[in-house]
Amino acid sequence: MTLIPSPDRPQQADRPQPLGPGTAVAAFDVGGTDMKAALFDSSGRMLGLRRTPTPHRGAETAEAVLERVEELLAEFAHTFPHVRPAGIGLIAPGVVDDDQGIVRESVNLDWNDVPFRRLLEDRLHLPASFSHDVRAAGEAEFQLGAARGFGTVVVIIVGTGIAASLVVNGRAHVAGGYAGELGHSIVDPRGARCACGARGCLETVGSAGAISRRYAEATGQEPVGAREVLALASTGDPAARRIWNEAIDALALGIAQVTAILAPEAVVIGGGLAEAGDALFVPLRERVDALLSFHRRPLVLPALIGENAGLIGAALRARAAADRSGQAS
Repeated sequence: MTLIPSPDRPQQADRPQPLGPGTAVAAFDVGGTDMKAALFDSSGRMLGLRRTPTPHRGAETAEAVLERVEELLAEFAHTFPHVRPAGIGLIAPGVVDDDQGIVRESVNLDWNDVPFRRLLEDRLHLPASFSHDVRAAGEAEFQLGAARGFGTVVVIIVGTGIAASLVVNGRAHVAGGYAGELGHSIVDPRGARCACGARGCLETVGSAGAISRRYAEATGQEPVGAREVLALASTGDPAARRIWNEAIDALALGIAQVTAILAPEAVVIGGGLAEAGDALFVPLRERVDALLSFHRRPLVLPALIGENAGLIGAALRARAAADRSGQAS
């Protein structure tokens, strides 16, 4: 899939850019716990944003998700009868081959080799797109947000885990669904065991989930997320300061590694941890700079789109699928 970079950078960092006029579509973001859905009309407005529990039925979870998509589409049709989506965009975590529309594996959702794009099109009789959630968020940032105007850029989403969306010379790099797993690059070969089975993965130290977990392990006190650990660090709590600094060191190392390989013009960071603002970005920029030598130094920027970036990226891909279908007919 080719992405066309815009020559103009967004001027306002306090609000996401609208989709703009185009085909009306519906978008669905399936997570391990919750499923978000919205309708986008021909002006690009987001309508009827819904968050519902992800249906889990073991080996039949894929079928349960498809049924829920149908139910939500029926609700949208009842509430917004004047908006008829011409395409569907579905995104999910896991090893997702965007080009083929197949999820190779998603452990939390009990999915293996599920051809979601074909299943959606057969069931709904509409052109569909099926993509990885972080790559969709990255596309939203590339088309509409902080990554606009760059040809080679990495969008990193730091939340419970860490993953990246890679754009190289204006093209999304997918590699059959295996590209962008930055959270599973090794930052400490003797570090903690990761859920993936490897030892010392970036997300065992640098993710929001890891910050909370490591503080609880060090102190016996369960924090209310990484934000509380940062607040404690700012008051001088030694365990919080150590864990926060180690997280920034690990993120800087991950960014330096991807910079050495891809030479991005910019690295855009989104997800819950990015809400820390200067407490994250000021030391992170300094530490990335200190790790690099002759390399092209990327701008390290906060994402602009916000928590619905994945959903907006799914809508962009749904529009592209609908437009391709219209051209083919």
